This record gives sequence, C-alpha cells and structure tokens, in this order.
Amino acid sequence: MPSVKVKSIAGSATFHYTISTPKSSSAKSIDKTLPTVIFLHPVYIASELFELQFADPNLRRFNLVALDLRGHGETSGKVGPAYGREEAAADIVKFMEALRLPPSHFVGVSMGACISLQLAISFPDKALSLTMVSPLPLTEPEDVAEGRMEIHDCWVEAFKGGKVDQTALLDSVCGALQLGFSGQESTLVKALTTRAVPLALKNWGPTKLVEYRIATVDFFIKRTAQTAAAVSRIRCPVKLVHCGADIAYAIEYIEEVRALLAANGVNVKLVEVPGAIHFGNVSNPKEINNHIANSVIDNSPGMTIPPAQASITSPFTANLKKCGYRQAADPDSDDDY
Repeated sequence: MPSVKVKSIAGSATFHYTISTPKSSSAKSIDKTLPTVIFLHPVYIASELFELQFADPNLRRFNLVALDLRGHGETSGKVGPAYGREEAAADIVKFMEALRLPPSHFVGVSMGACISLQLAISFPDKALSLTMVSPLPLTEPEDVAEGRMEIHDCWVEAFKGGKVDQTALLDSVCGALQLGFSGQESTLVKALTTRAVPLALKNWGPTKLVEYRIATVDFFIKRTAQTAAAVSRIRCPVKLVHCGADIAYAIEYIEEVRALLAANGVNVKLVEVPGAIHFGNVSNPKEINNHIANSVIDNSPGMTIPPAQASITSPFTANLKKCGYRQAADPDSDDDY
C-alpha cells in the first residue's frame, strides 16, 4: 500500500491507502473523469474490510479509495487525548488535499459513517453523497458502551503480566468479533481477523493502551448528539443503511438520526438490509453495494460511467488469501458470504 504524510488538527500521521480504478486495482492516481468514492472503515479492522466492495465489478466502474484511519491498520500517527469525530474528519480532508482528490462520495461503516457525517458538516463542499452503513446513534447506548469497555478491559488485562495473557487477548478479540460479525464465521472473517490482530498489537500494544482506549472507547462514548445547527450545514444527500441483524443498534436509533437530519433540511433516506450484521458490507455485499452504486450514480450528474468489466481483482485479495481467505467462487470455499 502506498502512503502519504499529512498534518491536521489531530497531529501528523502517515496514512496508508489504496486507489482502485476500472483499469487498475492498485493505481497511483484516480481517473479524473469518473466519480471518486472514499471508504471509511469501522473500529478494529482497517481497509481490508472492504474486500467485497473493491472486488465488485459494478463498483469498480468508479474510483475507489480506502485508507487506514489513525490508530488502525498500517497507518502511523498518534491518537491524542482530544481525538474524536472532528479530528478524524480533518484527517480525511487533509488526506484528500495531499492526494488532490476532488469532492467525493463517502461510504462509512459504523465509526466510519460517523466520521463521514462530521466531514459533511465541517467540510460540506468536500462531500457529494454519504452512504452510512450501521450509522452510530446520536449518542452511544449504555449497553453498547459497556460492551466496548469490556472489550477494552480484556485487551488491557492481556498486558498486565510479564508476557501477553493469550486468554484475555482472545476474550477481547472474540468480543470485537461478536460486535462486528455477530459471531458468524467464514474464511473472509477469519482472514480479516488474522490480518487485524498483529496490526492491533503493533498499534495498541502495552505502551499504547491509552491510545487504544481513546480510539476504541472514548471516540464512541464521549460523543454528544449533533446539533440542529451542525447538521443544517450538510449539503449532500445522505443514505442511512440499517443492518437488520445488527446486535448493537436497533433501527429506532437510526430513525432518530434520520429525523434530526430531515428536520434540518438534509435530503436523507433510511433503508434496511434484512439479516445484515453490524459490518453489513461483509455479510450482505450485494445489497449494500447496490445502495452504494445507486447513491454514486444518482449524485454524479454529467459523468459518463463505463460499463462493468467482466473480471476485476481486489487489491486486498492477495494478502487475505495468505491468511486463509477462499473466495466464494473457489470450489473449496465454505464462505456463506
């Protein structure tokens, strides 16, 4: 993955990113004649989570960009005490400026959806549309906050002795998997986990446990509800995608978000994907990808979108295969998604 150094209100960081175009899975730059879609991942697992989006010929008619957020994946950069949605959104805009990316369409999952919403508030001229998958409620529900804290506590417990407590570490990982994937297993989920854990140990090891709490707990529980004045700054259409089997957030929470946006002049739509888990782009890529494609096409007037190619390759597949991923087309694959 290429990288770029930026400095925002959150501090300096080197962001690892991927650009895919219709002609190249790992391009050096975008095709300026096509819409650009920026993917923002959730907590714990970085850009590889979008494997099934970058592998979709329908979506690869656009420029697809994914970056590892601060404190995640292969990106380096301190997560400071004040790090939250405003700082994360500022990071994204500085990243866009460094790569000379035009105003873009944003796809965010959970935490990534929260960041995309803040970006549309703080930098309304940078966002053409938002597709928010499993968006965060206005404030974090108490039971979900407690679950996030339990995952955190198990992780911290793993580093209290002279050597890593593998049982505590496993408990933390299992908690994160339960939140994101409802405990479902597939070769993709296993490969994503195999990729994510070593990177998490690097980013959130025994000397970085304060940063770990900020990135995985405080970011969520210290949020306050967006105000009417804030959301009234949003200029682009917003699509809220509720995942029907999300164990964290019931649809009522997302309806509250929709109501706030609608009451303040935002063109907002709420759709539901039945059976989709919290990280619904992994469990239900067909439905989610269709929602993404429709948002991009509907909000890219005057652009000619090329037809889908018969065969394309995701930039994440090779690394995931090294971790045991078997694509659905593989004859020995046991993946349900």
